[in-house]
Amino acid sequence: MAKDRVATMGSDFKSNPPFRAEHLGSLLRPPYLLEARENKALSASDLTAIEDKAIDGAIKLQRDVGLRTFSDGEYRRHMFYEGFFDSLDGMEEVSNPPREIFKEYVPDVQAFLADSIVPAGTWLCTGKLSHRGKSKYVQQYKYIQSKLQPGENVKMTLAAPEWFHLRHGEHAYSPSAYSSSAAYFADIATAYRHELSLLYAAGCRNVQIDDPLLAYFCAQPMLDGMRAGGEDPSARLDEYIALYRDCLRDRPADMLVGLHICRGNFRKSIHFSEGGYEHIAKKLFTELPADVYYLEYDTPRAGSFEPLAEVPRGKRVVLGLVTSKFAEPMEDIDEMKEKVRSAARMMAKGTGETEEEAMARLSVSPQCGFGSHADGNAIDEAGMRRKLELVVKLAKSVWGQL
Repeated sequence: MAKDRVATMGSDFKSNPPFRAEHLGSLLRPPYLLEARENKALSASDLTAIEDKAIDGAIKLQRDVGLRTFSDGEYRRHMFYEGFFDSLDGMEEVSNPPREIFKEYVPDVQAFLADSIVPAGTWLCTGKLSHRGKSKYVQQYKYIQSKLQPGENVKMTLAAPEWFHLRHGEHAYSPSAYSSSAAYFADIATAYRHELSLLYAAGCRNVQIDDPLLAYFCAQPMLDGMRAGGEDPSARLDEYIALYRDCLRDRPADMLVGLHICRGNFRKSIHFSEGGYEHIAKKLFTELPADVYYLEYDTPRAGSFEPLAEVPRGKRVVLGLVTSKFAEPMEDIDEMKEKVRSAARMMAKGTGETEEEAMARLSVSPQCGFGSHADGNAIDEAGMRRKLELVVKLAKSVWGQL
């Protein structure tokens, strides 16, 4: 991270996010919101009013449990990645996509096809990409911001820029629009930079890009599948990191960018891949220009803390130690405190700093959201509240503050 970004963001967790206790953004939708979204007779304004009511409840929940970073629960979305590609000229929704346009080595695609599940609708690039100039994210941001009190912060969750490319490869874009993936990526990056500029102009200073696809590069079955198909996983990862650099290269120094990486969080708490961060750690932490990494670490499927030795000084890590997938069992505070210390020791080993200095760059959170899909995880609202309260309790137990 450039020194001016470190200086601008500072290290004061009392006033600057990420705070000691964080969460990932999506929350369980209340039943009345799900019913409203299925009611085709509702007008757009009536649905918006119902969404507003639900978001007000989500904000109250976050405030009541003691969090300082707020989201709208992603209540205006059906899936976590909505809001960017569907706002671009040149993208077209495909309701019944043929199986052959999907890369079957992608873990979630493979899981669906193995269970004879017809692939859901997708978006494909059919023409030159350009931002329409109106941002769905800005609309979402402004509503949350209008509801916050002093000391509270909005974090906007954004789609990963390579989302449709990994799933579709050469089928992601029409050859009549782009002759190469490099040209396609260049226009995605231009649109992404414009999106970030709109958010910044609206006042947003904290964004989180949700990218389970990068964790798929930790999964040996996908790496094997790519190689079997004549593709180079390392080269593809390099392409995606270069895309991130292009997307983020013009952002202002005081705009915090976080990157959330998990191994899948589909409805009813399904995950799709396993494998430790060692496959991607060096490139992820040193070449991809994020300021904060939100990392899944609630189960052994994410591997050990050893890859954290690659995290440079100045970058921050939010440890997802509390599962958002199930209400029980509740994690043990003492065990999680030791995990935080273990992570700090590994980070200090890599940088030569003291354990306490590394601790100053850590926070805690659930491992993922509670409702990446509108149907939500296999957890009820009471369980979700207890998990969020546990994150806050853990943070206070480790650092004595939020």
